Amino acid sequence: MATYAVGDIQGCFFSFQRLLEDIHFDPDTDRLWLVGDLINRGAGSLATLRWLYAHRSCVTSVLGNHDLHTLAVAEGFVPAHKSDTLNELLTAPDAPALLGWMRHQHMIHQEDGYVMVHAGLLPQWDIAQALALGREVETVLRGPAYRDFLAHMYGNQPDHWRDDLQGYDRLRLITNAMTRLRVCSPEGRIDFKFKGELDRIPAGTVPWFDIPGRASRDATLVCGHWSALGLQRRSNFYALDTGCLWGGQLTAMRLEDKAVFQVPCDLRDSPRKIEPAED
Repeated sequence: MATYAVGDIQGCFFSFQRLLEDIHFDPDTDRLWLVGDLINRGAGSLATLRWLYAHRSCVTSVLGNHDLHTLAVAEGFVPAHKSDTLNELLTAPDAPALLGWMRHQHMIHQEDGYVMVHAGLLPQWDIAQALALGREVETVLRGPAYRDFLAHMYGNQPDHWRDDLQGYDRLRLITNAMTRLRVCSPEGRIDFKFKGELDRIPAGTVPWFDIPGRASRDATLVCGHWSALGLQRRSNFYALDTGCLWGGQLTAMRLEDKAVFQVPCDLRDSPRKIEPAED
């Protein structure tokens, strides 16, 4: 039995299947941890989500910004972007079941000494607080008012944490931090524009995981989202988005021994050139 954490799939179904073959994944005994951005931009969003739904008993996933965006598009609150590849999924007869399953995934997950989140955590949040905040969003997403949340989800304000935040401002900031964060000020003010490489970080900001004294520093974190960051393996921080969608690799890490497995992007997953946007 093994548990594999897998970087952002983003609908790269053929690459995902090749990775599963390479690690000899056995759904009867092994488990998958998925760092979010399961779908969109790659050509195989429908096939990917169907596979995950069929194997849901061995899948643990957190939600990424593309997953939440898909839910908002499906409900008609925002239009699809030019680079989205969601039409086949959204028009499929089983779309309600597939999207309903995705909507019930985690914002943050803790188990067996690891904490998994798609993007990051603000420096003020220890793991107990982050888990509690994640549950606030999960409860709304899984409840009868989820459409109201999706309608109010978009926006970059507030851009820093305050304990007295309430309502959609509070839920929006939690969601943005956990699904969009890359860099912020040492005090935790998020820079939403930057998505580049480490040597181009704007002045006055720091990668969220490098902020001195962040409250979650004693936890072992697994994340994705920041494809320009590439594979990062530190003593208590593992970043697994290696840009498969952009012609890079799809990465898995076996949690029991931290062994890393990678496969190159399958050209069938990128049928047309897509300019990098919000990854």
